[in-house]
Amino acid sequence: MKKLPAEGGQSQGAATVLTHSAARSTFREIAGIPAHFRGIAPRVEKLSLFLLVAPMLLFSMVAHEYAHGYAALKQGDDTAQSLGRLTWNPLKHLDFWMTLVMPIVTFAATGGRIIFGGAKPVPVNPSKYRNYRRGDIIVSLAGVATNMVLAVVLVPVVIGLGVLARAVPFLADSVSLVQIMLLYGIIINLVLAAFNLIPIPPLDGSHVLKHFLPMRAAIAYQRFGRYGLIIVFVMLSFGRPVLNAWMAPVFFLNDLAMGLAAPYVDLGRWASLLGGA
Repeated sequence: MKKLPAEGGQSQGAATVLTHSAARSTFREIAGIPAHFRGIAPRVEKLSLFLLVAPMLLFSMVAHEYAHGYAALKQGDDTAQSLGRLTWNPLKHLDFWMTLVMPIVTFAATGGRIIFGGAKPVPVNPSKYRNYRRGDIIVSLAGVATNMVLAVVLVPVVIGLGVLARAVPFLADSVSLVQIMLLYGIIINLVLAAFNLIPIPPLDGSHVLKHFLPMRAAIAYQRFGRYGLIIVFVMLSFGRPVLNAWMAPVFFLNDLAMGLAAPYVDLGRWASLLGGA
């Protein structure tokens, strides 16, 4: 089987869009959630919401990028490591436009309904992979897998913090605020995983799909990537029904996670601060 051209200029990057509907889903009314915990997100002050979301968004994107670089190293490519990108230092993964400007602009322009951003793509050289096809698929899915793992791990962390707050009451207020941030972290990581699986170049899903296309179609598909971000923005603006359908599993998994965590979350005084009833 012929393999696709492997050029050293390729990269793996994280892009995410967190919509206001996704944020609402984090706190939607489901069985077992206390009354004071329902419907809070729609009334969160915009600045408070941004400050809660931004740290988790940054951490999740850095984890996504680190996973790409680490997986590439394991497949034989040390490009990310040699360029100092195999690190948890967020400064190494910041992109001025995608990480700093774009989230603020989209958040402000949409009144807090959408936060769109991304990290600086990790450079990879697929020609160094010991097995090009397998290596490219593994590296492409590493970031998505990491975000899924984070979403799962955050659930018991939220529950554990709730148990801690009940055992040590004077920590309750601080713990509640951290729990809110981590609950947003769950939806952020689920959205990050699902969004990057969309098969639009250069998103991660496209790096997997191309290996299942005929050679000529795969090469044309890769070249299509130069218009990828434009297509993403068009989809966000005019293709919301399609995007919502793609994200349906995210909302289901998020509701499941909220059902497990909610009995251990007591907002306390943060309920009034965040506009809770």
